[in-house]
Amino acid sequence: MWTHIVLLIVLSICVITDLKNRKIYNIVIFPAMVFAFLFHVLSDGWAGLGFSLLGFTLGLAILIIPFLMGGMGAGDVKLLALVGALQGAEFVFSAAVYMALIGSVMALAIVLFKDGIRERLQFAGFILICLRFRIRPNLQGYWTTGAYPYGVAIAGGAAVCLWLKGWGAG
Repeated sequence: MWTHIVLLIVLSICVITDLKNRKIYNIVIFPAMVFAFLFHVLSDGWAGLGFSLLGFTLGLAILIIPFLMGGMGAGDVKLLALVGALQGAEFVFSAAVYMALIGSVMALAIVLFKDGIRERLQFAGFILICLRFRIRPNLQGYWTTGAYPYGVAIAGGAAVCLWLKGWGAG
């Protein structure tokens, strides 16, 4: 239960800072990370440490490639790793599935409701034509730039998992 409370507090803070400043701060993540490892070690010894490390590693692994390719911020990677350290590998894997779904809906909404919808639809048609005729278009510039607060999707995925798995579980 304590891990759930810490997780919800951290997720709430990270959603606010990610929406406001597009940042997830280490000052929030690192103390919670220390708590996660200490809590699991003190409650289950070596098995607890293994539980926390496995969750941390899986959370890190899920987002490390998008981060290395420049599509994800380091704060997002650390936040998902924290989710894994607090809740374990099974939880972080499930949360990542919901995170991806929520992130996809967010991206679609941004594309549809951001200025220039007509140009975006024309660009999508252009890409489809290029794919059909195996032409490689130059995708650099306006169409590939822009970020959105993926911490919101991470928090949403973790919150959905907490809700579906039940507050008292874990």
